Amino acid sequence: MVKRYHVSGDEGEKIDPKEVPWWTSCRLGLAILGFFGFINVYALRVNMSVAIVCMVNQTAIRSTDDANTSAHAECRVSGNNTSGPQFQDGDLIWDKEKQGYILGSFFWGYLVTQIPGGWVATKFGGKRVFGWSMFVATVLTFLTPIAAQTSYIFIIVIRLLMGVVSGVCFPAMHALWGNWAPPMELSKLVAFTYAGAQVGIVVTFPLAGVLCQYGFAGGWPSIFYTLGIINFVWVVIWMIFISDSPAQHTRITSIERDYIIQSQAESAHSQPEKKLSVPWLKIMKSMPFYAIVVSNLTSDWGAYTLLTNIPSYMSEVLKFDIASNGLFSCLPYIAFWAVINFSGWSADFLRNRGILSTTSVRKTFDLVGKGVPALLLIGLGYVDCTQPITAIILLTLGVSITGFQYSAFVVNHVDIAPAFAGILFGISNSIASVTGFVSPVVVAELTKEDQSRAQWQIVFYIAAAIYGLGALFYLIFASGELQDWAKEEKEPEEEKMNPIEMKRMGVPNGNEKV
Repeated sequence: MVKRYHVSGDEGEKIDPKEVPWWTSCRLGLAILGFFGFINVYALRVNMSVAIVCMVNQTAIRSTDDANTSAHAECRVSGNNTSGPQFQDGDLIWDKEKQGYILGSFFWGYLVTQIPGGWVATKFGGKRVFGWSMFVATVLTFLTPIAAQTSYIFIIVIRLLMGVVSGVCFPAMHALWGNWAPPMELSKLVAFTYAGAQVGIVVTFPLAGVLCQYGFAGGWPSIFYTLGIINFVWVVIWMIFISDSPAQHTRITSIERDYIIQSQAESAHSQPEKKLSVPWLKIMKSMPFYAIVVSNLTSDWGAYTLLTNIPSYMSEVLKFDIASNGLFSCLPYIAFWAVINFSGWSADFLRNRGILSTTSVRKTFDLVGKGVPALLLIGLGYVDCTQPITAIILLTLGVSITGFQYSAFVVNHVDIAPAFAGILFGISNSIASVTGFVSPVVVAELTKEDQSRAQWQIVFYIAAAIYGLGALFYLIFASGELQDWAKEEKEPEEEKMNPIEMKRMGVPNGNEKV
C-alpha cells in the first residue's frame, strides 16, 4: 500500500515553517486544552494528599502515638509556627498505616490501565479515551466524600477506580501528539501540555487548604465537589473542540494541516496510512525503550515520594499549620512548571540549531533532571525545622529541576516510535506507577513511629540513590532516533518518492479512498 499525502503549494513545494501560524494554530489549541486537562488530572489525583490532613482526627492519632514519639520530637509547634487560621480536627480515625494505603490505592488502579489505555488510544483515538476517562473521574470525585464517611474500604475502592480512569490520560495524550506534533516542535508542545500537571498541584494545594477550613458542605467535602464541577466543564469543552488528527479537524487551516503532515513525513515520524501491528517482541528487546522504562521508574519514585508526602512533611516535620501548608507545599511546583516549559523550548532550540542531536539533548536533560535533585534531596535531609526557609529553597529546587526530564524520557517515546507512542508510554508508565503505591507505604513505615529529621534523611537518601541509578542507565542506553522496528515497510517505488514527487505523479492524497 502506498502512503498518501496532501501537500499545499504550487507543485507541492516545501512549506516554510515561518509561514505557518503558531499563536493561532490548532496544535497550540490542543496544547492549551491538554494543559488544562492535566491541571484537572492532577487536581483530582493530589486532592486527597491535602484533604486527608483535615479529614483525619489528628489529635486522636497523635495521642495514640505520643508514647513513641515524644522522646524523638525535635520541634514543637510554637505560636510563631501556628499564626495562620486554625481548624478543627476531622472525625475520621485513620492511623498512619491506613492513610498510607488510602494515598497509595490510587496507584493500584493507575497501574492497571496504562498499557490498555495506550493500545485503545492508538486504535480508537486519544480524544475520546482522554475525555470519557475524565468524565468518569468527575463522577468518582463527587462520590469521594460519601465514601470517606461510609467506610475506610469504600474510600480505597473509590481511589483505586480513580487511578483506573486516570491511567489512560498520559498514553492517550501521547497518542494525540504522535499525530499532531511537528518533530521540531515536539519538546515544547509536550512539555507545555504536561506542565499542566504541576499547575494542578500548585492550584490544588492552597485551594484545598482554604476549603478545608472555609468550604461549604462541612469543609473538606467541598474540595471534591469544587474540583469535580471544574473538571466536568473541561470535559465538555474538550469533546467539542478536539480532534484525533489534523486531517479530522474541521477548523484547521490547510497550510497548518499540510505543514504537520509534511514535516512528519520528512523526518520519518509520520503516522502510517495503515495501522501497523504492534511489534511486541522487538519492543521487549529494545534497549532504548528499556532506558525510558528505567528512567520513568526511578523518576516516579522520587516524584511520588514527595508528591504524596509534602503536606504531611510540612505539617509534622516543619510544623506549618494547614493554611501555611497549602501555600508552601505548592511553591516547588510553581518552579517545576517554569522549568518544564524552559526545558521544552531549550531542547527544541538546541535541536533546531544543530547544537546537539536529539539523543544528546535527551541524555543531557535527563542527567540534569535527576542528578541535581538527588544532591539537593540529600541536603534537605540535614535541614531541621529551625531553618524553614532553607528547607523550602532546597525542596523547591529539588522538585523543580526534575522538570528537565520532561524534555528527556517523557517525550522520548515519540522520538523512537511515534506510531506506538501511546502504547510505549502505557508500558513504561505502568511499570513506573508501581512506585506510586510502594513509596507512600515505605515512607509511612519509616516515619509512622518517629516523625524526626533522622527518619526523613533515610527517605531522601533512598530517593537520591534511585535517581542516580536511573540517570546512569539512561545515559548509557537511551536514543533519540527512530527505531527500525517502528518504521513502516515500504514498497521500493515509495521509498524513492517524497511527498512532493508523489503529488506530481498523481499519487492519491490522504483525502481520497482506494
